[in-house]
Amino acid sequence: MTPAINSARKAQIDFKVHEYNHDAEADSYGLEAAHKLGVPEHRVFKTLVVTDGQKDLFVGVVPVSTQLNLKLMAKVVGVKKVIMADARKVESTTGYVLGGVSPVGQKKRLKTVIDSSAENFETIYVSAGRRGLEIELSANDLQKLTNARFAEIRS
Repeated sequence: MTPAINSARKAQIDFKVHEYNHDAEADSYGLEAAHKLGVPEHRVFKTLVVTDGQKDLFVGVVPVSTQLNLKLMAKVVGVKKVIMADARKVESTTGYVLGGVSPVGQKKRLKTVIDSSAENFETIYVSAGRRGLEIELSANDLQKLTNARFAEIRS
């Protein structure tokens, strides 16, 4: 079990866990998940952690087929500018390794924004906390679990 799965269980939401054989040589963990699970790329979401360059970290959850728009993300979280956070900082703050960062069950709850396109689907897929493991749940349940807001943050 991962902290993400434990959090979903504790919240008593409907979810499914999907496991696949992760290829360490994969160029994109998210695209690999979509292809191996046979799910359209726009339903699989990646978890990206950004910083304002000071001390604050923020989480953006966007489809794996898109990029996080840093300007839109900064505007939504109310800061001047954001950049991708340092890998070591991401891992120590979330408790997850890159490629397996889940928006759910992080060691420290970070301000989270889910791309509004997630609301177009009955369920979406996000990392369940390790490479090769995805959790399928409704966007609204993800929003509740992470105390996130929905906004357009993709390019």
